[in-house]
Amino acid sequence: MRLQNPRLHTLICLGSLVLLASCAGAETYPITIAGEQLLVEVVDTDETRAQGLMHRDELGQRNGMLFVFRSSEPRSFWMKNTLIPLTIAYIDEDWIIREFHDMTPRSLEPVPSRGPARYALEVNQGAFARLGIRVGDRIVLSDEIRSRLTP
Repeated sequence: MRLQNPRLHTLICLGSLVLLASCAGAETYPITIAGEQLLVEVVDTDETRAQGLMHRDELGQRNGMLFVFRSSEPRSFWMKNTLIPLTIAYIDEDWIIREFHDMTPRSLEPVPSRGPARYALEVNQGAFARLGIRVGDRIVLSDEIRSRLTP
């Protein structure tokens, strides 16, 4: 079947690509904290950091999102359009967790770090506590994620 309207054809193709991309799932990388392995999506551009975990209905019990920034400085996150209760860990440039904060779905209230952070890791609320992960623990990167983060 050939579509007579080129604009309609373009819209159908674009819609199909968006649907395929959402079904494909994001690439994840293993990290280890306190002997526990997690699989994280890496967001390291302004666009991917701005999107974060917005509009998602679920996050795996051992999954998370790792926010990567170019430098260490005070950070602040909010939960606009984020439907999942999360805990955020602010992490220094040596991959040491410096603080945790629980975050409320859809809240526009900022959740600032108390000090500079180079990375942030979001997981399901309570996952760090359930896994015995504490402030002061160091994140160990797998070779896969280390090569992904190397410029």
